[in-house]
Amino acid sequence: MAKGPTKQMWKRTLIVLLVVIILGFGTCGVSLSNIMLVKADKYRTLAEQQQLRDVVVDAKRGTIYDASMNVLAASSTVWQVYITPSDFEDDAERQAVAKGLAEILQMDYEKVYKITCKKTGYETVGKTVTIDKANQVRAFVSENEFGSIIGLDEATKRYYPNDNLASTVLGFVGTDNQGLNGLEYQYDSTLTGTPGRVISAKNAKGADMPFSYEKVVDAKAGNSLVLTIDEYIQHVAEKYLDQAVIQNGVKNRGCCIVMDVNTGGVLAMATKPDYNPNEPFTIYDAATAEAIAKLTGDERSSAIAKAQQEQWRNKCVSDVYEPGSVFKIITGSAALDEGKTSMNASFSCPGYIVIANRRISCHKHEGHGTQNLTQAFMNSCNPAFITIGQSLGVTSFTNYRKSFGLQTISGIDLPGESEPIYHVASKMGPVELASESFGQTFKITPIQFITAISAAVNGGYLYKPHIVKQVLDENGNIIKNMEGSPIRQVISEETSKKICDALEAVVSEGTGKNAYVPGYRVGGKTGTSQKIDTQNEEGEINKYIASFCGIAPTNEPKIAILMLLDEPSVANPYGGTLVAPMVGKMFEEILPYMGVTPQYSEDDAEKIERKTPDVMGKTVEKAKDAIREAGLSFKVVGDGDSVVRQVPSAYQTIPKGGTVVIYTENDSEKKTVKVPDFIGMTVSQANSTAINMGLNIKFSGSTTNAVAYNQSVEKDTEVEIGTVITVEFRENIVVE
Repeated sequence: MAKGPTKQMWKRTLIVLLVVIILGFGTCGVSLSNIMLVKADKYRTLAEQQQLRDVVVDAKRGTIYDASMNVLAASSTVWQVYITPSDFEDDAERQAVAKGLAEILQMDYEKVYKITCKKTGYETVGKTVTIDKANQVRAFVSENEFGSIIGLDEATKRYYPNDNLASTVLGFVGTDNQGLNGLEYQYDSTLTGTPGRVISAKNAKGADMPFSYEKVVDAKAGNSLVLTIDEYIQHVAEKYLDQAVIQNGVKNRGCCIVMDVNTGGVLAMATKPDYNPNEPFTIYDAATAEAIAKLTGDERSSAIAKAQQEQWRNKCVSDVYEPGSVFKIITGSAALDEGKTSMNASFSCPGYIVIANRRISCHKHEGHGTQNLTQAFMNSCNPAFITIGQSLGVTSFTNYRKSFGLQTISGIDLPGESEPIYHVASKMGPVELASESFGQTFKITPIQFITAISAAVNGGYLYKPHIVKQVLDENGNIIKNMEGSPIRQVISEETSKKICDALEAVVSEGTGKNAYVPGYRVGGKTGTSQKIDTQNEEGEINKYIASFCGIAPTNEPKIAILMLLDEPSVANPYGGTLVAPMVGKMFEEILPYMGVTPQYSEDDAEKIERKTPDVMGKTVEKAKDAIREAGLSFKVVGDGDSVVRQVPSAYQTIPKGGTVVIYTENDSEKKTVKVPDFIGMTVSQANSTAINMGLNIKFSGSTTNAVAYNQSVEKDTEVEIGTVITVEFRENIVVE
């Protein structure tokens, strides 16, 4: 008979069972403790990710305004289209959604279909979708009852309403609305704002739970910027810089700055060619884009990146250059202030000067003879300013160079400003002092230089240049004013006044004649610098930078304009010929806009243009009287008793003595002529040619010893008699 388990066996079994239970529950306890205590944060996060959908809502980026509150950069509402792949019932539904969204969003079907096949609860299909396309998506969802699969989230997109205007100043943003260049980069933290969040519960399939499970944290809009830039002045600067770059075949871009000399505020800053910040990655230089299109692989990618960086680069701030003779303003200011020269000082120029056994030539090889300081400015005489520089000596010269802010960056609130390059005092000998005295063998940026020029003419006060005037909160309240105060006084007000008078003489009688504007007191200085570091194997230098810096009005300076053309491809690459006319045109448009009243001399008054009277409907005799009273002549076409049409039309600007053609019959045949080629003509030749052909000629630029270089209507164009043709004149000034 078999025996049952003994008491000892039961005891052992119970002990083993107890050990197993203790080990099992102990292991579970340790594991639970590890999960609940040691790794609690990790598992809590995983649970939230599984149970919650957290969507970031972009904050609206702050607006960038010009000085008159015109919008230069803003953010508009766009939409993000998303789907919940885990909610698809079958492949047919996936295909239908992929087909519909691909058509509306103009995307590749296969790409959208792959997104629908993911095993997630939220996937973005389209970003920055416009309101029109968002409405199409809504209609598609409604028609097909895809509300549980397709959704839209609000987002923002940056846009620039004026396209290229001030693009190298404004910069642009990336797809994530982060500033990548210009002011957008410099003030990114100010403009960005604080993103919001939408947190909603998800079910087991990853789809959204009912609305009551949703929490919304509103986004906070970024602050806005008000610039010193004036949209109108910026437009004028870009118009004439672009014209100069194209007309003169400039190879290495051009730039222009307009500055308020009494605050350091930048009224305009332009670089040409530039780009459109709405599409910043598109190559806008046609020749460059064509060359890149012929490349492949890594070479193509590298060329694209290089071209993009080039077009984004703000030449006014990031490129250093040798200023040339415009720098004589600084040398003259320092010597006058230091008492080393005077306006009546006498300088002899035989066409060269010898410094430390080195002969340095003047641009006028036969020399200027004996001249005073004003005449030295007017003639842009190198030997005279070398003599002035030598009288200052290395210590005084470098002290003034530092005081004018030309040994450090200007500190303007834009990214990428380059450091100046110059001879330090310990390594500056007589020859280096001589070359720097007339603007060669050192390099500065345009923004550093116009800041120094402004100090030379505003009474002697150096300001820190700035481009942002105010910071506004989202409600438009001013939270920060950026207007600066003078850093220091560099020269006396008396010295500054003498410099202004000398610069006015340069424009009225000297090498800057092409910048003359009737009725306004304009001063300035020409510059043509050799790019010494580009000399060829034979030691020849055939690349130049042509520049001109103008100020106005000279009796009470308000603005300074600096324009430079880097490597113009013309036979006469001089600042007085190429750049001075453009700066003169800028003053002609900007000064009246700023409220500066013209004061005409007797000679100027004779050249003032007239407004054509409105003679429509008047009798022929009354029309003739009105035209005569306006200081104009007339030509009658037809045998009618009253005027039915006039050319030019009423209130058009034409020169004094110009012709108004009046037609007296509706069926009168238009009288037309072919526009002559005015290029190369003198003022008198162009005027007589226009009169003989029944055309009105409007003169632009210098009219003394000048020849025509551009006309508003191309030659051989058929136009009606009486039409106004603008002809631009300039003197051929050869000054380095």
